[in-house]
Amino acid sequence: MIVLGIETSCDETSAAVVKLNSIKRCEILSNVVHSQISEHTDYGGVVPEIAARSHIQYIDKVIQRAMNEADCDFNNLDSIAVTSGPGLKGGLLVGVTIAKAISSVTKKPLLGINHLEGHALTIRMVQKVEFPYLLLLVTGGHTQILIVRNVGEYTRLGTTIDDALGEAYDKVAKSLNLGYPGGPIVESMATNKTDYNFKFPRPLINSQELNFSFSGLKTAVRREIEKSIPISKETACNICAEFQDSIIDVLKDKLEGAISCFRDEFKNIDLNVVIAGGVAANKKIFSSIKELSEEKEFKVFVAPKELCSDNAAMIAWAGIERSNAGILETNDVSVRTRWPLDLEGQKVRGAGIKA
Repeated sequence: MIVLGIETSCDETSAAVVKLNSIKRCEILSNVVHSQISEHTDYGGVVPEIAARSHIQYIDKVIQRAMNEADCDFNNLDSIAVTSGPGLKGGLLVGVTIAKAISSVTKKPLLGINHLEGHALTIRMVQKVEFPYLLLLVTGGHTQILIVRNVGEYTRLGTTIDDALGEAYDKVAKSLNLGYPGGPIVESMATNKTDYNFKFPRPLINSQELNFSFSGLKTAVRREIEKSIPISKETACNICAEFQDSIIDVLKDKLEGAISCFRDEFKNIDLNVVIAGGVAANKKIFSSIKELSEEKEFKVFVAPKELCSDNAAMIAWAGIERSNAGILETNDVSVRTRWPLDLEGQKVRGAGIKA
């Protein structure tokens, strides 16, 4: 099975060709990503209109390069998988429109893929992780803990009620004038911490719920920055370190609660925890959860860095997974800016349909 994947949900224009070979192993034949970081740096975040125009400018070149690198002809494809949500409407429209055009010309089936499902299933491209498993999804737009029961079957245990984790990293970096994207910069700055005498809050820690809140933490960081102007590099490093320590404490606390929920339901199944999304590339977060895994006796998995951030290989793979599972929703692929993985999940305060 050979699938062309197309991803344009935010600020990466990506196309990939992925193959499921005869022994049921994933082969990434190509995975081309055009990043728009330089186009958004001056704004400290993604500007939807700029992102959409960039997708229009590069999408055809990216797809052609992916096909060339894979040494693949459109006639060799079994299907086309495209991110149809959630994400920025302008970007999604670009990807879905060109995917529909290719499908129409080649007569190949078109699969509309949930971007979050792409992240959720990425680990299975490179590791033999069986269902069910616990997923910590940490991206620029979402922070959630879910039980991945099977392809297309997800139970949300917790979500953010305000800012997503990646968004919080970006905003802290912007407040410190560190640049964009903020996650890798804040992580790097935090490694140079010295002794410091301030402490940021750990929102909703030790509460009875598994939801996240990072808005108050972001405000606390901004206030500390305002009190410390002019900011020295040492102070900036210490602020980044304490911010990240607060994040890690919250993640571990919520994950412990989710682990209890998982084990209550799946008493005789070994627990695997998968960290997915762009923030999953954060080494400090991974090492902290790895320490927790040794204490709580579970295995923790994370995909290679290049597969953590937005990319089309994960979209193509999700298409393969759904095809294998017989879930072929090909009739009406339309843009969905909001698209929860757990469609039965209750809305939470603040998050609304974003959950």
